[in-house]
Amino acid sequence: ALAKTSGKDIVQFAKAVEISAPKIDGKICKVGTNNNGYDKNDTSGGTLCGVGKGSGGTGYPALKDFRAKVLEAGTGWPTSTKTSAETNDNAKAVAGDLTKLTPEEKTIVAGLLA
Repeated sequence: ALAKTSGKDIVQFAKAVEISAPKIDGKICKVGTNNNGYDKNDTSGGTLCGVGKGSGGTGYPALKDFRAKVLEAGTGWPTSTKTSAETNDNAKAVAGDLTKLTPEEKTIVAGLLA
């Protein structure tokens, strides 16, 4: 279902999550430690939710970074620009992260998606 949502709508959703529920924001598209985060020009994973573009960074980039560096650039939704990307890989990754939220968090997210 998320794959049918426009990139503009996903950007608005991501902004709403960042403002209204920052703890949830940190659980969606979160990449590992020391990751350089997201990059609209990277084809090795820099536009893929939850992957990012390699090591050497600081912090834990998540949904707000994915929004700012990939989605607002008009790339990566619903499919990343990763070489040999699976169709709708970003939509599937976001949906997968949403399923891992608590019931209370899912209620909040549902309200923001509406």
